[in-house]
Amino acid sequence: MKVILSREVKNLGKEGEIKEVADGYARNYLIPKGLAREATTSTLKESEEKKLQVQKKKDREKNDAENLRDKLAGKTVQIQARSGGGDKLFGAVTAKEIAENIKSQYAVDLDKKKIDLGEPIKHLGEYRVKLKIYPSVQTEITVKVVAAE
Repeated sequence: MKVILSREVKNLGKEGEIKEVADGYARNYLIPKGLAREATTSTLKESEEKKLQVQKKKDREKNDAENLRDKLAGKTVQIQARSGGGDKLFGAVTAKEIAENIKSQYAVDLDKKKIDLGEPIKHLGEYRVKLKIYPSVQTEITVKVVAAE
């Protein structure tokens, strides 16, 4: 029996895939649990339309990410932080602070999870920080940490 998977099923496939499975497996397990639907002409057509919509959404998100990358590429974000003796900071500069400063300086709303900092910045100076905006769209910015007065 051919079925269209409604969710990812371990050892079978991912959501939206069309699979050939045993009749009993489909009728007694997959369909009652909502993991799959029987593949008829109407459900196949519906599945194809859904795939097209998902692909359009992904293309739109990637295009937005590329525009954001072009807007931020090579930019410098200046952050003021309190420092003790020498160049050591009280506390550290985190991804959240960098995201807030990007928003205030460039009017770009960026999620802190997309900032690949490695470890928090604990000294004054300039640092190269990688932004992972989308899985295939990345860029680098410079974070300049200066002493607050």
